[in-house]
Amino acid sequence: MVKGKKSSAKIRNWIIAITIWTFLIALVISFVSEIIVVNVNLIFAAILLILIIFIGVFFDAIGVAVTAATQIPLNSMSSKRIKGAREAVELVKNADRVANFCNDVIGDITGIVSGAIGAAIIFRLLTGNPTMEDTLFSVIITGLIAALTVGGKALGKNIALKNSNLIVLKSGFVVYLFNYIFRRRR
Repeated sequence: MVKGKKSSAKIRNWIIAITIWTFLIALVISFVSEIIVVNVNLIFAAILLILIIFIGVFFDAIGVAVTAATQIPLNSMSSKRIKGAREAVELVKNADRVANFCNDVIGDITGIVSGAIGAAIIFRLLTGNPTMEDTLFSVIITGLIAALTVGGKALGKNIALKNSNLIVLKSGFVVYLFNYIFRRRR
């Protein structure tokens, strides 16, 4: 019984923590992207939109790779002291949380932000060109955003499933670098 209570407490704490982190990350990304979109030309806003979609696709692929990776080869690399392998093992051990963060937190935030940026681009285009057909233009832009997101995620998932251990190892190396940088600053 005690083990079950600890597990329930860990899950509850994770849910509370990830909810708070999602809120904070969404605030920062939304605030920064809104400021950028309002103050730049439409071409740069479109580039920002594509970048936000790419970030969502990229993190979705990492989330899939972590759930598909096998721990044995990563353990072997870790024993050989390959940089990032130990962190990769931890990513696989915590695949549920890593996938939740990558697929749900980052994926959902980038989806919402890309929609908001698309709406801002549509608004700016329509206010600058009042003769444009607003409904048709809005539907086309929304369709493009959805197609790029879904098509990109389908491609990313395919790549992630075929190269899961490599992707997790590279992700572990990024975690290793962050840990190294922040340990040196203390």
